[in-house]
Amino acid sequence: MHLRWRYIALVFIGGALGTTVRYLVSAAVPSVAGLPVATFGINVVGAFLLGMLLEALALRGPDEGMRRDVRLFVGTGILGGFTTYSAFAVDADGLIVAQNVGGSVVYAVATILVGALASVAGIALAARLGRAGARR
Repeated sequence: MHLRWRYIALVFIGGALGTTVRYLVSAAVPSVAGLPVATFGINVVGAFLLGMLLEALALRGPDEGMRRDVRLFVGTGILGGFTTYSAFAVDADGLIVAQNVGGSVVYAVATILVGALASVAGIALAARLGRAGARR
């Protein structure tokens, strides 16, 4: 499945869109007190949206057809390109190089914890919306 050109194209195009948006956000949002708030915000928002997307898709049925296309294009492509572990790692290292070890630790732990919580919140919201839609 993963070697089908259609799926590769969906991920490629989505990834190009996601990385472009990430670049624009990163360029527009300056660091605050030396902390890379753009990368932090991008990763937290991306975790929330990915949790929400995957739960919404799972509630609608098996991973096939249009649901698979959406998962690959939006989840793997756009949100995979938008979120960024590499920039997170470089930013954490940059704080250490700048002799802000405490800031680096806080940044790393906060990114992981808040990102995980955001993902759970996205899942919970999609589940709630799914239940509300099913009652109608």
